[in-house]
Amino acid sequence: MTPDEYCQQRAAASGSSFYYSFLFLPPPRRRAITALYAFCREVDDVVDEVSDPGVARSKLSWWTEETARIFRGTPQHPVGQALAAPAREFGLQEELLLEIIAGMRMDLEYNRYPDYATLEVYCHRVAGVVGLLSAHVFGFTDARTLDYARTLGIAFQLTNIIRDVGEDVRRNRVYIPLDELARCGMSVDDLVLLREDARFEKLMRVQIARAQATYDRAFALLPDVDRKAQRPGLVMAAIYRALLAEIERSRAPVLTQRISLTPLRKLWLAWKTWVRA
Repeated sequence: MTPDEYCQQRAAASGSSFYYSFLFLPPPRRRAITALYAFCREVDDVVDEVSDPGVARSKLSWWTEETARIFRGTPQHPVGQALAAPAREFGLQEELLLEIIAGMRMDLEYNRYPDYATLEVYCHRVAGVVGLLSAHVFGFTDARTLDYARTLGIAFQLTNIIRDVGEDVRRNRVYIPLDELARCGMSVDDLVLLREDARFEKLMRVQIARAQATYDRAFALLPDVDRKAQRPGLVMAAIYRALLAEIERSRAPVLTQRISLTPLRKLWLAWKTWVRA
């Protein structure tokens, strides 16, 4: 299996909306974004799948070293090998890849966030930065597109947080800001006890409204000149906003269910958005 094939397998197996968003890219850009996605998956899986925090920190330190090797041209991992050439071709920055790893380290240090300002730092590192890197792969001519890409990445992460509330609680992680929980008359214990009552619906309405507003802010930042180049992000946004609508329509039972779209619906949204953008 070649490094590119390894990354493709990682992307396809995940079923992620990210995968559907770059199906229609030309091969060089598709290989680059697939390798970037695989990098994100590898470092994210360290935190999600390694139960010993000390081992997880060691693995993330290894990925920090591997990131340096990517830019020296001596990577060891298939993902690093697949990412080395695109990093040169599309001007990806080493410090941004390191910022993603720093975001993953936050998951080893924090399992609660007191307010949205603190959470936004995390969202920037694990998703806003991915948006910045993706914008370079997709191509842009107006620097304002980078503000769009970062903001859109944060919107995606806010959507993930909403979708995964129950799953995260079972991992003893709470990404809903604690001050907002309190304002809705709830505590972490209420989440642990799966209390999807009127208070929880109110809490989720606040989270959904913030995510939708972040999408709107991102779209307002995208210059028309770069709209076609940035179609993959628009595709992913269409899929994620459809997911948010499903969660809202079903009154947000995200503590006890994982709401998702079917692969066929994702593909339809991807194609429709691509041809219309």
